[in-house]
Amino acid sequence: MDEEIKILCVDDEPNVLSSLKRLFLDEPYTILTATSGQEGLKIIADEDIQIVISDYRMPGMNGVEFLKEVHRCCVNTVRIVLSGYADTAAIVSAINEGQIYKFIPKPWNDDDLKVTISNAVERYSLLKKNRELSTELQKKNSELEKLLEEKSAHLEFRSKALSIQQNILNAIPVGIVGIDFNGMVVLCNSTWVDITHCSWKLLGQDAGYNFSPDVVAFIENVKNKNKAAKKLEINGIYGKLSGAVMNYQDDQKGVILVFSPEDEAA
Repeated sequence: MDEEIKILCVDDEPNVLSSLKRLFLDEPYTILTATSGQEGLKIIADEDIQIVISDYRMPGMNGVEFLKEVHRCCVNTVRIVLSGYADTAAIVSAINEGQIYKFIPKPWNDDDLKVTISNAVERYSLLKKNRELSTELQKKNSELEKLLEEKSAHLEFRSKALSIQQNILNAIPVGIVGIDFNGMVVLCNSTWVDITHCSWKLLGQDAGYNFSPDVVAFIENVKNKNKAAKKLEINGIYGKLSGAVMNYQDDQKGVILVFSPEDEAA
């Protein structure tokens, strides 16, 4: 990985720290050392540490207490314990409380320790990648939630706008109906339904199934002339039928018909 790997070794015995530094002399790691847990925490506060190797038994703050603090302040570090004591209870405590990756006995095998550190670097790299992916996923989810909220608000606004438009159409005291250029009825107000005694079911249906041949012919006349008016009968009601071509978005066109009964049209 491209990131510089810094390993902090903490042990109250200087010869142990010297041995660790010599062991990794030819490895691509930066080795930092501390002789106590308190000193180790000061280094961690100033440095970006990827791996911590700590002795278990140290005066003052022992390895478990130290690594517990490391886990609390730097949860991303990979933590390893060295110990010359075969204390099972202590091992379990260290693993549980300090979230330890490995427990290595003293004296250690150099090759085994190198392999352990190499595996720890891979583990750190994978965990870091997972965290980055998780952060990116959370960011994408937040963006998606925001987009959905905006979309929902937009749809709610459009729904309210359409409802208001329909209420306005219904309040107009003349019958209004709209037909697209494919012949489908796409708009109708309640006055048209009341005057012509037709059903709201005409919406979405072909005009040829809902209107008389005279009205269908009138619609075609409007398409050709862009505007027309004529007195005729719709479902037994005589009146004035006016029509005009109306352009919609995306180059869509339609015909708007307005019908006034004869007594109102006079």
